[in-house]
Amino acid sequence: MNRLVTPLLCGALFGAGLVISGMADPSIVLGFLTLAPGWNPALALVMGGALVITVPGFFWLRRRARPFVAEQFVMPPTRPVDHVLILGAALFGLGWGLAGFCPGPAIVSLGLGQGAALLFVPAFLIGGKIADFVEPLLRHRSA
Repeated sequence: MNRLVTPLLCGALFGAGLVISGMADPSIVLGFLTLAPGWNPALALVMGGALVITVPGFFWLRRRARPFVAEQFVMPPTRPVDHVLILGAALFGLGWGLAGFCPGPAIVSLGLGQGAALLFVPAFLIGGKIADFVEPLLRHRSA
């Protein structure tokens, strides 16, 4: 049961934090990404506040023998920074800068019924499927 309840509670907490902080509103995110008069530092403050909580939490968790809701810690494999990663990061940043959404806030905004999210989330999912197809081709070509 913990394997279902814990992610649900964590997702609800994350979503509530996005709504309370205003990060589900693309105009606030775009206000941060626009370095012009009226620049809005809210996104940097939210990220800084998240780091103040997260970094000590990671140090504390690394001292534990096992996680709270799993048998062992599973760390994702590391890969070198390459042209595929740089291209993907650039496309992600371009989409974020144009729409004011990244995946988490977009899904929260979809749940809130925001019109822009109704367009962004399907496009985001289609883009993910395209990337699943294109990434192996790019990696194979560079090998």
